[in-house]
Amino acid sequence: MGISDMIASFIDEMLKDSQSAELQRSELATKFNCVPSQINYVISTRFSPERGYIVESRRGGGGYIRIIRVREEPRAIMMHTLNAVGESIDLRSATALISNAVHSEALSESAGRLMLAAVSDAALRACENEKRDEVRAGVLKQMILRIIQ
Repeated sequence: MGISDMIASFIDEMLKDSQSAELQRSELATKFNCVPSQINYVISTRFSPERGYIVESRRGGGGYIRIIRVREEPRAIMMHTLNAVGESIDLRSATALISNAVHSEALSESAGRLMLAAVSDAALRACENEKRDEVRAGVLKQMILRIIQ
């Protein structure tokens, strides 16, 4: 497990029993023997609004980072996911959207696995490479619409 994964797991554990966690960047950097910018990287990539978090930060001697988990209704999360798809989507972005929906419990793990299979490059191999991301977006949107209905 890499340092970023360890930091993210530590923060996830703090958020397990609470809707928010207050951290000190320098303390975390010392705990994980890394530079504070590594903490910033983990927070910005793993605890973003797209993933259902609000991050508040206050700099200075008594500064802190507060991470708040936002709980939305599953339907609202899926509507947000649908709106994020666009006219085309690459596999990496589709995977991130599906993973976020599963992580926020708007989508079951089994439904997430089915969606990942349906939008995979293997499933879309009959499509021309230039059209694959457009087809992937269409398939993903239709699956989300069926879940929402």
